[in-house]
Amino acid sequence: MDWMLMPYKRYADFSGRSQRMEYWMFSLFMFLVIIALVIVAAVLGGLGDSGGSPSMLFIIPFILFVLVSIVPSIAVTVRRLHDQDKSGWFYLLSFIPYVGGIIIFVLMCIDGTRGPNRFGPDPKGGSGDIFG
Repeated sequence: MDWMLMPYKRYADFSGRSQRMEYWMFSLFMFLVIIALVIVAAVLGGLGDSGGSPSMLFIIPFILFVLVSIVPSIAVTVRRLHDQDKSGWFYLLSFIPYVGGIIIFVLMCIDGTRGPNRFGPDPKGGSGDIFG
């Protein structure tokens, strides 16, 4: 659970590096919260009334969650790019239609550089030395 909430603890920290575990556990946490909000809204009848439009019972918590989570989401992605010794500006690739999201997805799956790089020490604690 600590991995899931770590980006909230480092809310607007765009410096340093983050492991794949931190990124993917945060993504899983966001997915689970959104699913839980949909289930609660469906059980309470908030997904649609007679007009078929979602009620405020679902919309308000969803919007609040997205607004609270957008900065940590961007920050953990930038730190993940830093772990691979790439600039945080690579995040702008996600705005390329169709392929941008795929490029970012692949970059989030790649392991970071071993040992320290220009963005800080290895978050896994490795020294980068083969024999050390």
